Amino acid sequence: MTPYNLGFISDEAIYNNVKETVESYRREITLLQFNEHIVDPIKLTFDSIVYDKTISQSIADECFRQIDKSNANRIGYFHQNIFKHAGNGWRVPKEGFDIENEDLHIFVELKNKHNTMNSASSQKTYMKMQSKLLDDDNATCYLVEVISRHSKDEPWKITLDKRQHCHKKIRRMSMDKFYEMVFGDPKAFFKLCVALPTIIKDVVNNNKGLALKNTVYEELTKEHSDLLTALYMLAFSSYEGFENFTNG
Repeated sequence: MTPYNLGFISDEAIYNNVKETVESYRREITLLQFNEHIVDPIKLTFDSIVYDKTISQSIADECFRQIDKSNANRIGYFHQNIFKHAGNGWRVPKEGFDIENEDLHIFVELKNKHNTMNSASSQKTYMKMQSKLLDDDNATCYLVEVISRHSKDEPWKITLDKRQHCHKKIRRMSMDKFYEMVFGDPKAFFKLCVALPTIIKDVVNNNKGLALKNTVYEELTKEHSDLLTALYMLAFSSYEGFENFTNG
């Protein structure tokens, strides 16, 4: 195994965490999956002409968009599961908060981006933290953002019922500061980001069966030799006149 020398987590632990994430990635898309919610051929027509792409490229982009959407949650679990290996009382419970340390009375909700929560979700999370403070006088709750506007550890200010709330023990924290708090190294998150491309490549190179399998093109051309015509027929085959649709 390649030595990653992160210091705060073993080579084996970070490799296995990355491997688990890579293996959970969606790696197959069929025509049935591609068209599960009926792909819009009119949008793909605009995309291909406005952006000067072939219809094959537009289909490839749509395939990737669908795959990427289902992979977003996997990255969240990747970030969360690293803290299974932190020791010193840190754990990732199956329910409740995303990350907890009951010995230190620290309770964490982890979000990938600062803007991923809408107002209702933010309010629900804040009230969950308020409830925790009522249950545990020593508790401190954190909303940790992997991608934040800036490095921070500050009270979380929020508006509830038209009133602004702020409590010193309900805080917003960037991921670098959280890594520093957990691992005691202010550059721990930086070190992970530097090593991550190498770790992912090691995992992929050691697991050749992880390649993407895309059968959309093959299945579409069985429907019609012209891809755009096949897309229109897939969406509008029961519409009036489309039995005679031809591209161009």
